[in-house]
Amino acid sequence: MNSVLIILDSLNQWAPYYQTESAITAIDYLKNDELSHTSYLVINLCSDLSYHSEGYYCSLLAQARRHRTIPGIDAINQLDQSSLCRLDNGLAKLCRRWLTPEGPSDSGLVAQFDIFFGRCQDERLSRVARFIFEHYPFPLLRALIDLSTTSCLASITALSLDGLNDSEQTFFAESLDQFSTKVWRQPRGRKQSRYDLAILHDPEESFPPSNKTALHTFLTEAKKMNINAELITEEDSARLMEFDALFIRQTTAVNHITYQLAKRAQQADVVVIDDPASIVRCTNKVFLKELLDREMIPAPKSKLLFRSRPCSWPDLTAYLGDTMVIKIPDGSFSVGVSRISNPDEYARVLDELFQRSSILLAQEFVASEFDWRIGVLAGECIFACKYFMAKGHWQIYHHKSAGHTRSGRVETIPVHQAPKQVIRLALRVSQAIGRGLYGVDIKSVDGKPMIIEVNDNPSIDHGIEDIVLGNELYRMILREFLTRLNKKHRSS
Repeated sequence: MNSVLIILDSLNQWAPYYQTESAITAIDYLKNDELSHTSYLVINLCSDLSYHSEGYYCSLLAQARRHRTIPGIDAINQLDQSSLCRLDNGLAKLCRRWLTPEGPSDSGLVAQFDIFFGRCQDERLSRVARFIFEHYPFPLLRALIDLSTTSCLASITALSLDGLNDSEQTFFAESLDQFSTKVWRQPRGRKQSRYDLAILHDPEESFPPSNKTALHTFLTEAKKMNINAELITEEDSARLMEFDALFIRQTTAVNHITYQLAKRAQQADVVVIDDPASIVRCTNKVFLKELLDREMIPAPKSKLLFRSRPCSWPDLTAYLGDTMVIKIPDGSFSVGVSRISNPDEYARVLDELFQRSSILLAQEFVASEFDWRIGVLAGECIFACKYFMAKGHWQIYHHKSAGHTRSGRVETIPVHQAPKQVIRLALRVSQAIGRGLYGVDIKSVDGKPMIIEVNDNPSIDHGIEDIVLGNELYRMILREFLTRLNKKHRSS
């Protein structure tokens, strides 16, 4: 588990706050070689972080000592560069409403606000604050908003602890407390866990990768293994560096918080499943098609369709047959997938789906009673399921009107009872993706298996995937985290 070190220019800077043994001066941190033997979360509050300053070398040395640090050297260098991240349209609108609540005017076009560990005192700008903190992970930042600029963001600068007034000091302490409760409330005499694991989930998700009982089982089994596991949501993203590892249990997408956190975790040397490369390779069916073609892995015939140059119905049927499936590249749980068998349906579906993506995937229709779902973790099969089609439907999930969804039954069997050729194919395609946790969907037609898709964030639901192994399935995944964490710490 990470202890916390708060690096200061002088211990006098900490006088307004609760006393803690976590506070240390920059020179003491730089001179103390023994600190490299312990895992720390380093919060660098030095007022000078310029190149060659003591503050700069504290962050540099922290990374060399394999301590997680905020800010890291990459963040410091990025803030020194002239180019700024751009606010998207939604965030820019928030800034405009904040500065001109009564409507557009010539006054009030420029204003600044402070960000403490991804939080700001004005709740109206909380999303903007988190966005800026994710791009520039500094403890204390000041953002200048200028409505005359394209993205509304004029400048971002680091703040010094010395410049805070009484109310700002209070908010800083609250923000630090939320960012890392270990600074204030580390219980005495309690056995410390070896590692801290964050499990990212979305309580409001309609089709979560793990149901509530499964998430609770991860927590209880982690505790037995001396891992401090905690459920977090997008709102806790600023706390990522508190943890040694991140387990994503929220449906992933590249233009999404899941990918952003996976990327940040990887950059901060936080063990993460699944890694950003796996998310890119699995969530986009266009990428997966090219990968399967390159590796000559058996899959249904498929063809890319381009909005700027759509393929004619006769040409497409000559290659794929009279019945085919059209998919958006990043759909999940059977969303954005249509089966068509005539030119009128083809025109209607293209018109609908091209509004969501400039490229679509057309695939020959392969009928089957069920799909195999083979769970693969770090190159080993850990579960095998038969996902049957929804009753009277050609997909596993049947999305009806009024938001109602029906799914087919699932049969979980021991891995050794699944067909060997199915297992071999699942391992082969997983090896081409990476070393993460994957759910490989396979159809078997006339005894010949073919890949339908690979999921980087497969379902681990209580009462379904864990039917055969029970709690051992959860322990297998947690042991993989331990293996990776132990390997990382042995090499540090």
